[in-house]
Amino acid sequence: MAKDYRFEKRKFMVGGIAVSIVLIYLVRLFFLQISTDDYKKNADSNAFLKKIQYPSRGAIYDRYGKLLVFNQPAYDIKVVPREVENLDTLDLCSSLYITPEQFKRTMEEMKDRRRNPGYSKYTEQLFMSQLSAEECSVFQEKLFKFRGFYVQRRTIRQYAYNAAAHALGDIGEVSQKDIEGDNYYMGGDYIGKLGVESSYEKHLRGEKGVEVLLRDAHGRIQGHYMDGKYDRRAVPGRDLTLGLDVDLQLLGERLLKNKIGSIVAIEPETGEILCLISSPNYDPHLMIGRQRGKNHVMLQRDKQKPLLNRALMGVYPPGSTFKPAQGLTFLQEGIIQSSTTFPCSHGFHYGRLTVGCHAHPSPLPLIPAIATSCNSYFCWGLFRMFGDKKYGRPQNAITVWKDHMVAQGFGYKLGVDLPGEKRGLIPNAQYYDKAYRGHWNGLTVISIAIGQGEILATPLQIANLSATIANRGYFTTPHLVKAIKGAPLDSLYRAKRWTGIDRKHYEDVVAGMRAAVTGGTCRMAGIILPGVEICGKTGTAQNRGHDHSAFMGFAPMHKPKIAIAVYVENGGFGAVYGVPIGTLMMEQYLNKKLSPASETMAEELSNRVIFYDDSER
Repeated sequence: MAKDYRFEKRKFMVGGIAVSIVLIYLVRLFFLQISTDDYKKNADSNAFLKKIQYPSRGAIYDRYGKLLVFNQPAYDIKVVPREVENLDTLDLCSSLYITPEQFKRTMEEMKDRRRNPGYSKYTEQLFMSQLSAEECSVFQEKLFKFRGFYVQRRTIRQYAYNAAAHALGDIGEVSQKDIEGDNYYMGGDYIGKLGVESSYEKHLRGEKGVEVLLRDAHGRIQGHYMDGKYDRRAVPGRDLTLGLDVDLQLLGERLLKNKIGSIVAIEPETGEILCLISSPNYDPHLMIGRQRGKNHVMLQRDKQKPLLNRALMGVYPPGSTFKPAQGLTFLQEGIIQSSTTFPCSHGFHYGRLTVGCHAHPSPLPLIPAIATSCNSYFCWGLFRMFGDKKYGRPQNAITVWKDHMVAQGFGYKLGVDLPGEKRGLIPNAQYYDKAYRGHWNGLTVISIAIGQGEILATPLQIANLSATIANRGYFTTPHLVKAIKGAPLDSLYRAKRWTGIDRKHYEDVVAGMRAAVTGGTCRMAGIILPGVEICGKTGTAQNRGHDHSAFMGFAPMHKPKIAIAVYVENGGFGAVYGVPIGTLMMEQYLNKKLSPASETMAEELSNRVIFYDDSER
C-alpha cells in the first residue's frame, strides 16, 4: 500500500505550530517574570510599602567650632499613581497652594519616561519637593482624603552666615546622570552640587534606611512587616570641620565688596585654607528650597559672574608676585648668586627691546631687587639662563625652568578638595616652538620673567607660593576640610611636597620680601601692622584696560601662621589695594580683631567701587 506523504507533512506542520506556541509562551513568561519587574512591583505594592528613611546630612563647622551649615526639616510629597482613586483634585490643589494646571503638568511630566526614566505606576514618585512645615501642614491634616499620596520627611540646608558660598557649595536634586553613576540615588534625591557639599558628598550624605510596612487587601497599613525584621535605620552623615576662619572670611568678603577679585589665605604648616573669597559672591540662602533653580538661573545671567569661583577658576597674569619663584630658580640653577647685580636704567634694555621699570637705585643685587620689584633684574636673570651654554639650546633651558615652576605649584592643578580648579599656564618648549616656528630665545619670551606674557596662575597658586616660601621649600596640598568626623583625611593633605630648591635660597628670598615691607613696595604693611614681621611682595599685572592689583605675603617672618594672596581686578598698583587688604586680613587672623584705625581703613576700602564695563577689562 502506498504511503500518504500529505498526511506526513501535515503531522510535521501541526507539531511545528505546537512547538512555536510553547516557545512563545516561554518567551513571554521569561519577559514578564525576569526581564521586567512591573508585575513584581504590582504584587509587592499590594502587600508592602517600602518607606525610605533619609539620613540627616552632616553639619559643617569652621576651624574654631562655629556652626556654618546645618539642617532644617522639609517635606516631599510622594505619590503611587496606581493607588490614586476618587481624587478630589481641587481640594488637593487648594491644600498644596497650586493650581489645577500645575497639578496636571506635574503628573504629565512624572509619566514622561524621557524626563523620568525610573517611572513606574506601582512605586512612589516625587510629586512636590522641599515644602516647609507651614506649606505642608494643611495637606497633612487632609492626607486621609488623598489615597495614593504620602508625606516624606526630608531635610534641607540652612546657613548660619551669609558667607563662604563658593567654599561651602550647595545641594540640589539629582540629575539622571547622577542616578546612572551611583545606584545610591533615585529620582527626587539631593546631592552636593558645588563646594565641599560636592567634593565630600559621600561623607556628608550618610546612608539611607528603610521601613517595610505591611498592607491589607484594602491597601491599609497594618504595621511593620515581620515586626521590623527587614527595617534598616538611616545612618547620619559625617560632620566636617573646615580650616576656614569664618570671621576672617567675613572680613575678606567685606573688603572685596564692590570689587572683582579674590583672597586666599593658607596656614603654611598644614596647607589648611583659612579663607577662600571670590568677589562678587552671592548669598548661600538663595540656593535653598524650591526657588533654587530660579535663583541659579538669575545668578548665571549676572554679567559679573558671581557663580564663578575666581579663587580656583580665575586665571590671571601673576605679575611681580611671580618674581620670587624666578629668583629661587636662578639661584638653584647657579645663574645668579644673591650678591649678583644687574643694571636698571628705568628698565631692561637690549637693542630695541625695552621692558620698563620704576625709579630705584641701580645696579642692585637680589634682595633689594625683590624689595623694589625691579623688572630689569629678573629679565636679565631669565636672559642669562636661556643663553647659558650648559643647557645647549633655549628649548632645554626652558624645560628646566618650567620644571622648577611646576615644582613650585604652577602650571597644573594643585589638587585642592574643591571642584572646578583650573591649572593656569606655564609655557614649555613645544608651546614656543609652535608659536615661533622654532626660532626664539630668551629675548623673545622675556615678559615671562616678570609674570606677564603667557604666564597664568590662580589666586590659590599664588597663595600657595607664599606658603611655600614661608615654609622655606615645601608645601602641603591646600585643602579646605580640616577633619572628617569618624574618618581619616586623605593622605594627600598630610604629605609635604618639596620643591627641590635649597633652603638657603629661600632665606635670601624671605629677606627680600621682608625688605619690601621695611623699605620697599610693601611699606604700608609695616604701617598698618607695625608689631609683626611681615614679609610681602606686590604685583601690578598688566591688563588690556586698568592693571590688576596683587599682593602675596606671610607673617610672622619666623614660624609663620598665615600666607595670603590678594588679587583685585582693575585695582592698579599692588600697593593700592593688594597690600592694605592683605595686611588687614593678617591682622584679623593673628590678633582675632582689627584695631580702631584698621577698622576705619577696612570700612573705607569696602566702600570703594572698582567695577569697569567689559570693554575696559
